[in-house]
Amino acid sequence: MESMYEILMGLPLFQGVNHAKISDLIEKIKFHFLKYLDNEQFIEAFDECKNLKFLISGKVKIEIANQNKRIRIYETLSAPNVIGAEFLFGKNTVYPYKVCACHDAGIMQIEKNDYLKILKSDSVFLFNMLNYLSRNSQTPMEAVLSLTSGSIAERFAFWLTSLTYKDATEITINCKQKDLYTLLGVQRSSFINTMGELKEQGILDYSTNEIVINDRNKLVEILTII
Repeated sequence: MESMYEILMGLPLFQGVNHAKISDLIEKIKFHFLKYLDNEQFIEAFDECKNLKFLISGKVKIEIANQNKRIRIYETLSAPNVIGAEFLFGKNTVYPYKVCACHDAGIMQIEKNDYLKILKSDSVFLFNMLNYLSRNSQTPMEAVLSLTSGSIAERFAFWLTSLTYKDATEITINCKQKDLYTLLGVQRSSFINTMGELKEQGILDYSTNEIVINDRNKLVEILTII
């Protein structure tokens, strides 16, 4: 069984911190350990983010949907990982998605006030958090412009990668094709042709009501080679 030190050092936002500092935190900060069973939901869309949740074992499935629920995106995150850190601070502090355990999932939870104490205790923690937030928010200008002026593949890649985690797997979009090509502002025939091209490249598979992403990294490459 992993020690508390090993668990923390394997998590995003704690890496690079020395053993003495981690030991000091273990003595002063309350770490809550929770276990969720298969399909058990522990975050609902629009719940307020009051604490920092780390996935320390197993996997979770995230579902994000548009307002009328006609477009749903599913993705899987594996441990070790952090869930929704970008919603802990700022004006909007609610989760935009729901999260359920896949099989059994272990969560380590830190209350917001306690995490603020951690950030103040050592600059390494602060830099880790700032780097995490910057990495998730920085988007090349060309990628933003592709949403309206780029190819359909670029628009689709920008849209999907903006809504999913960088290390997400098992990404699936459930929706009618009409809803998606309307969202992207393109014609049906052009959309179908693009899906066919992306399928030939091994990036995705698709049917009338579902798109399965086989390689998210290749979607990112579409944006970086513009």
